[in-house]
Amino acid sequence: MKKIVLLYLLFISTISFSQIHNPVKWETSTKKISEKEYYLVTKATIEKGWKIYGQDIPKNGPNPTTITFTPNENYELIGKTIEEKGTTSFDETFKMNIKYFKEEVLFKQKIKLLKDKLIIDAEVEFMACDDKQCLPPTLEPLSFGVPSNEIKENSTANSEKEVMSDEDANLLLYGISKNDLQQPIVDANSVNQNETKETEEKTLFNIFILGFLGGLLALLTPCVFPMIPLSVSFFTKQGQSKKKGVYNAILYGFFILAVYLLLSVPFHLLDSINPDILNEISTDVRLNIIFFVIFIFFAGSFFGFYELTLPSSWTNKTTEAESSGGIIGIFFMALTLAIVSFSCTGPILGSLLAGSLSSDGGAWQLTSGMAGFGVALGLPFTLFALFPNMLKSLPRSGGWMNTVKVVLGFLELALAFKFLSNADLVKNWGILKFETFLVIWIIIFAGLALYLLGKIKFPHDSKIQKLSFLRIGFGILVISFVIYLASGFRKNEDTGTYKPLGGILSGLTPPVTYSIFNSNKCPNNLNCFKDLKEGLAYAKKVNKPIILDFSGYACVNCRKMEEDVWTNKKIDNVLRNDFVLISLYVDDKKELPKEEQILVNRINGGTRKLENYGHKWSHFQTIFFQQNSQPFYVLLDSDGKQILNKPIGYTSDVNEYLIWLNNGKEKAKTPLKTIFNTPN
Repeated sequence: MKKIVLLYLLFISTISFSQIHNPVKWETSTKKISEKEYYLVTKATIEKGWKIYGQDIPKNGPNPTTITFTPNENYELIGKTIEEKGTTSFDETFKMNIKYFKEEVLFKQKIKLLKDKLIIDAEVEFMACDDKQCLPPTLEPLSFGVPSNEIKENSTANSEKEVMSDEDANLLLYGISKNDLQQPIVDANSVNQNETKETEEKTLFNIFILGFLGGLLALLTPCVFPMIPLSVSFFTKQGQSKKKGVYNAILYGFFILAVYLLLSVPFHLLDSINPDILNEISTDVRLNIIFFVIFIFFAGSFFGFYELTLPSSWTNKTTEAESSGGIIGIFFMALTLAIVSFSCTGPILGSLLAGSLSSDGGAWQLTSGMAGFGVALGLPFTLFALFPNMLKSLPRSGGWMNTVKVVLGFLELALAFKFLSNADLVKNWGILKFETFLVIWIIIFAGLALYLLGKIKFPHDSKIQKLSFLRIGFGILVISFVIYLASGFRKNEDTGTYKPLGGILSGLTPPVTYSIFNSNKCPNNLNCFKDLKEGLAYAKKVNKPIILDFSGYACVNCRKMEEDVWTNKKIDNVLRNDFVLISLYVDDKKELPKEEQILVNRINGGTRKLENYGHKWSHFQTIFFQQNSQPFYVLLDSDGKQILNKPIGYTSDVNEYLIWLNNGKEKAKTPLKTIFNTPN
């Protein structure tokens, strides 16, 4: 129990004082032993107050420091990696003796060289802690030049040979230097300075509302609904004052919120280490396929084919901890509720998690969704404790709760194909093109309509004597939605594609250009470039300003912009005739040419290797524009070196976006000195 409380306090302190830490620097060198034998030496320099751990750590302790060498037929490892002595002492946090290192430590690996000259790659995984916090396990690339006089010793994070300078990297990858890019003076008539912040706040609020609605749905399930009167009665009828009972019920509701907020904390830690990591996770093909399988599994649970539960030992331990009494006991009551109700809340939480990772706000969107979910779940316990007479107005438990679960099962099934679609779009397999996806959704929701109208039954359904007005009403609503889905096959004569469904379905279906019959590589059949250098060369040739479109194949808000905003005739006309569109997809998994697969410096410290085009465009966006969310739009002059006005992100207001486009178009015609704060 002490460990759980300690972790709880650790999470709270982390979310309150989170900042980017990089307390360990790594360097490599080689030392010759004999004609063919060398030591690969890895040196860690550790900031004062921090420590890392040895290679052999007992179970349930912190993550050990592990160096993994990439196999290569031109060398062989001899024995295990040797580490310096370090210090071994009892750790109060982990309750065990642990070996750790402070300030500096060397790791040595003996090898036999089978080739005269060689570069050996490796990775070091480590956990850094100080007296207040532990950072999540971090992975750093290492590289050794053998013999050492062929490559400079420090060949990792600070290597002159391995890590290309920012200036050289930018010229190699993009053809322009960051120093050449001139920033505009944004006047009062330009885009609102607070636009990005306001958009982010609006998005977070929308996610909060979606989480809140998810929590309300969870309340109506058989795992949660019967717990409301039971828990409220427990607090209000204890042998203590009514005031104390109400206080405990309010505290119980607060701890329900806290439990779900804590689930989002690890994602903030990941986000602080690498701003691109959540985008990489959300667009990872394997992860999207895993989400597809999990959501199918969730749907089966909601349909009643099997029960989805967490290990009973978890429930037993939290139930035992409830006997502690006081604040700690109430906290564990809330934790027990979360565990016991997992079979109903788990799939909804899974949807929140997957949806947040697939969005642009990452960890904060997940926190907003979890906050909404926790508020909705905890609010009834507080309200009914304050107004116990309201309990009488609650409907009785019954078969209607299983109906709610089955409806959620159909929704989970539909969302499952969204994640399979993400993987398909990123890899361009052609499995779930627009038409195929739409047909599958039509079948799923037609099945839901038949279920609501009593034509389909599932294992735990009660016998329907008579269809209620509510079921008939929802059935008609779902049938209307099926008709709406079918309307997606209408042809748009202006663009030569299907007419986007728009509204709530923007971004959920594949792009209309990802089609069996009306395929096109650019949104709305616009002319676009997907390579920066080609687009820049064309813009210079035709003397037109540029719109940089930082997008993603699995980006929901990108599709909303393309389907709801770009389809406006005035905006379409400007994009089609007045600008050169360069769309850069940050989740493009196509491998870069070998000469462009280089180590570059991250904006917040450390290095990363650019392996595919998504890495390249994501790095370009963060280095040049200090942004890592999509969509993100930048207007440049025809030379590609002058930003015409303030870049913007997701903008659902058509008029606002049109004003922004026209503002940039006019400034492209204006002399340089009137736009930029540069000397004559």
